[in-house]
Amino acid sequence: MRTVIFDLDGTLADTSRDLIAAANACFRDLGAGDLLDAAGDAAVAFRGGRAMLALGLERLAHPDAAAAIETYYPVLLRAYARDIDTHTVLYPGAMDAVEALRADGYGVGICTNKPAALAEALLERLGVRGAFASMIGADTLPVRKPDPEPLREAARRAGGDPARTLLVGDTVTDRSTARAAGVPCVMVTFGPGGAAVADLQPEGVIGDYAELPGEVRRLIG
Repeated sequence: MRTVIFDLDGTLADTSRDLIAAANACFRDLGAGDLLDAAGDAAVAFRGGRAMLALGLERLAHPDAAAAIETYYPVLLRAYARDIDTHTVLYPGAMDAVEALRADGYGVGICTNKPAALAEALLERLGVRGAFASMIGADTLPVRKPDPEPLREAARRAGGDPARTLLVGDTVTDRSTARAAGVPCVMVTFGPGGAAVADLQPEGVIGDYAELPGEVRRLIG
């Protein structure tokens, strides 16, 4: 079976505002107030919790940022888990594209660098977990993206052949993962990377999910 595997944050769903809010909860605990901006810092939100903490602590000129990141990372995860879907929304047309792919006989799954329990919780809250035959998170395997094995495992668990897989993503991590796996990548321009994702030279670029089924057929048949 051919499979289409999706990244989650910044690809299927805009999770940036809830991620930023969780990081800001940590900074408020430090007495620093909200150091990150939901709009201006959306791109760093999709690089993960530690990246958000590092940016805020840099702005704070914290004297021991490395130790503070390790201290506050679990705090961030707890804050995020409490309010995981307050502002998060699926990108327009995302689930229509998923259903169209399933109807055309493709296996569909998710490969994300979000911790698996949080990814599962978010998908359940959004009411879409049942649409995906597999879900590989950051801690499902001993390695995470851009190592190719999580992508391959997502394809296998979706009932597919890892060699006949396409990854839909929004960052250099996704592009590097697909390249390492030797499979095509379609990147979205509606994430924080915008049109600049084309500079990563993916096999396909879409600005609307209505374009995805056609790109999938073009690239993996």
